[in-house]
Amino acid sequence: MKFFIMGGTGFIGSSLIRHLFKKGHEVTALARSAAKAKNLPPGINLIEGDPLGPGQWQKEAARANVIVNLVGRPIMTRWTKTARREIMKTRVISTRMAVRAIPENQAHGITLINANAAGYYGFTKDNVVTEESPAGRGFLAETAKSWQAEAEVAVEKGARVVIARLGAIIGRQGGALAKMLPSFQYGLGGRLGSGRQWFPWMHIHDLCRAVLFVAVETEISGAVNMCSPNPVTNIELTRTLARELRRPAILPVPGFMLKLAVGGAAEIALEGQRMVPGVLERHGFDFDFPTLEEALRDLLKRSEDDRS
Repeated sequence: MKFFIMGGTGFIGSSLIRHLFKKGHEVTALARSAAKAKNLPPGINLIEGDPLGPGQWQKEAARANVIVNLVGRPIMTRWTKTARREIMKTRVISTRMAVRAIPENQAHGITLINANAAGYYGFTKDNVVTEESPAGRGFLAETAKSWQAEAEVAVEKGARVVIARLGAIIGRQGGALAKMLPSFQYGLGGRLGSGRQWFPWMHIHDLCRAVLFVAVETEISGAVNMCSPNPVTNIELTRTLARELRRPAILPVPGFMLKLAVGGAAEIALEGQRMVPGVLERHGFDFDFPTLEEALRDLLKRSEDDRS
């Protein structure tokens, strides 16, 4: 299959590109400059362009079987008015440009896999949320709804659209785990706030496999929760990571301190969603790392292997 990846130079995108390339697929990555793509594997096709504007890259995207859009400014930053505007803009406009790249009534059946987020559901306390659950309220939910609505325009062109609602993706080279490891390795980790908030997560390897799975399984469309079938609370996450590292985790971070540090973005860490992957499970997707213990052992072992 021919894949066109937007946002391919980040943690998730570069991992996905390597996975697809190893599986024998043809991959073209969009990058703002060749310098940003220096860590991508040799042999992939690279095209330079701005995902927030029209360009030659759209003609290349139109030749793909699958367009994967992962573009979006990171949300773990202080939510100033400018930051909120950029968080929304980068997601909505990049999606609009991806949809415009898809030809009208295209003959070869393009699939658009567009990133989205667990934040679509708002903050759900202990309630389990599936793809059928309603949208929530607040900045994250409003962003996710606008993001999704922009992608769904591609349906009018005859494209198959998959809305990939991502949980927290964990890996050694980026994501939530990479941010947590330094403090935990020095015995300075601890729960955030009450620790009772839910943490929907997924191993980066399973995410890459899931993206390829929905690309191949053409009967799947609409929202797909990309997360493990076993979400954990923050305190379970804290204890499991500390146990796997054989380090104490006795220094909790009060919610007010996190809010002072990052402002409104603290909601992401202090609230959460008990999200489960209903669509993936119904269609028979087999997780290689269904539990947090398995995922952490694999990722931490990889770290040891890298140092040996």
